Amino acid sequence: MSNEQLKIGIILGSTRQGRVSPQVGEYIKQIADERGDAAYEIVDIAEYKLPFLGEGTGEEPGLASWNTKLESLDGFVFIVQEYNHSITGALKNALDSAREAWNNKAAGIVSYGSTGGARAAEHLRGILGELLVADVRVHPTFSLFTDFENFSVFKPADLHKDNVNAMLDQVKAWSGALKTLR
Repeated sequence: MSNEQLKIGIILGSTRQGRVSPQVGEYIKQIADERGDAAYEIVDIAEYKLPFLGEGTGEEPGLASWNTKLESLDGFVFIVQEYNHSITGALKNALDSAREAWNNKAAGIVSYGSTGGARAAEHLRGILGELLVADVRVHPTFSLFTDFENFSVFKPADLHKDNVNAMLDQVKAWSGALKTLR
């Protein structure tokens, strides 16, 4: 295995107007960048303008770019918001819009919602298993009631930083181990 730094994508799981996932993603990236142990980057699925699975020609530029981006990454941190007890349709579509590019990589899940996004995270775990993505155990959760001001401005409590670092430790370790399979 090379000494090249691992590349971890922080995937924003929402595309709707007024979303707060960019704030949560930037918080995670700031903590990750302080570590200096991997190359972390925000990956915003909204930028790829993915067609719904089965509705396009399969030749849309966003699909090729999306798969190329995923192939370039060794692991992921998903920023997941809970909608109706599950993940967003946009995230599900993004997951389904690639296959092999996900395989044999690791992922951490950071979720938020009225119950910390726990139900959405559990749905995501099942999907990731089918895509051969190994999700790590540590799972930072944020409450819309205590970690957001007016449900729209992300202001996490300091206590979350340790949990985020523990999740990143696991994502980095598993991403490195799984890289040997690819």
